[in-house]
Formats: sequence, structure tokens, C-alpha cells
Amino acid sequence: MTAAVQLISDLMHGAPGTKPCALPGYEHINRYWDRTNERYVAKILPGEYYVTLQGEMVTTVLGSCVSACIRDRKLGVGGMNHFMLPHSSRPTEWGSASSAARYGSYAMEVLINDILKNGGRRENLEVKLFGGGQVLAQPTSVGKKNIAFVRDYIESEGLRVISEDLGGKHPRKVLFYPDSGRAQIKKLRVQHNDTIVQREDSYQSSLEEKPATQTVELF
Repeated sequence: MTAAVQLISDLMHGAPGTKPCALPGYEHINRYWDRTNERYVAKILPGEYYVTLQGEMVTTVLGSCVSACIRDRKLGVGGMNHFMLPHSSRPTEWGSASSAARYGSYAMEVLINDILKNGGRRENLEVKLFGGGQVLAQPTSVGKKNIAFVRDYIESEGLRVISEDLGGKHPRKVLFYPDSGRAQIKKLRVQHNDTIVQREDSYQSSLEEKPATQTVELF
């Protein structure tokens, strides 16, 4: 595309301006200009998380997985995770339920820690919770267990939930604006979103094949 053509396109659709630098450790996350919302968007997949203080939006699509959207309400730094607890048919390999829960704990702790590392204060954190739908191909309680875990975690850590949209039978597209705290949810039709089910089936299988070894000290 020539410079002249690019200029015309920018005038017609809104120029994206300068792409904000991702915080260290988030360079691999897919980010793009959203013409509708006129801001850069970070799109996260199962097992990923993203923190920003640059006015970006964070988005994901959830089936049985859960996302916590967390931000410092005064500073505006915040982000989102996307996780699922593994549920192996071989429980002896996990040792206990707490072993599997480390995946959820890790997802929550790294998100909170990175918010705090970038200026957030624990007493200013506010949380919004989404996901945990019953959408996997085989009838399971994965969504319910993810919901139970994240609610227990929030209560045990003394965090403040200001809104949630959990459970049900539909996948969700989540849009989160850490700078303002606004979140938008769009319920999706399962039959038209086989990709979501396939992605989460694959993600769950990878969790069962590789037990968690990562731990994070929450401060």
C-alpha cells in the first residue's frame, strides 16, 4: 500500500495513530487497531493474560473457561486472563484437587501481580467475572468447577467483585476497557462457534498432559 492510499484509508476509517508499546512480557499477544472502538485491542486465547495502562481494550471469547477482568479503579491499570481448571480422568496423577487448582491460581496471581508491579494498589482493585458456560461437546461440569474456583479464590483473597456474568449455555465474547472499567458482553450461538469448543477441548487436553509446575508469590 502506497503512502497516498494509506492516507486516504486513514481518513475514511479513522487513523490508528501510534501503536502503544506492550508491557514487558506481553509482546507475543496479538494486538490490532479496532476501527469501531477506535483503539488498539489485545486479543487473548485460552491460557493467556494481558495487562495494560495504555488505554487499550482487551478481548477474548469464552466457553467453559473463565476470565477475570481486574483493574486499579484509581490508576486505570488492569487486564484480563483466560483460564480453565484441568480435569483429568487419572486423578492419581494430580494427587489432589488443589493440584489442578494451581492453574486457576496461577492465572489469577500473575494477572494481579502484574497490575501491582505497574503501579496498581491492592486496596483499589475491582473485579469483573465472566464465562463458565456449558458448551463443551461432552456433558461435563467444567464450567461449574471453574466458576466455583474463581468465586472461592476471590473470597479467600478479599477482592471486590463489582459485576459478573457466569454460567449458562452460551459462549461469550468479552470486551474490557481497563482504563474506565467498562465491560461489554455478547452471547454467541453455540452451533455457529465450533471453533470455541474445539479450542477449549484442545486446551483442556494440553492441561491434562502437562501438570502445573509454575507458582507465583502474590504480594
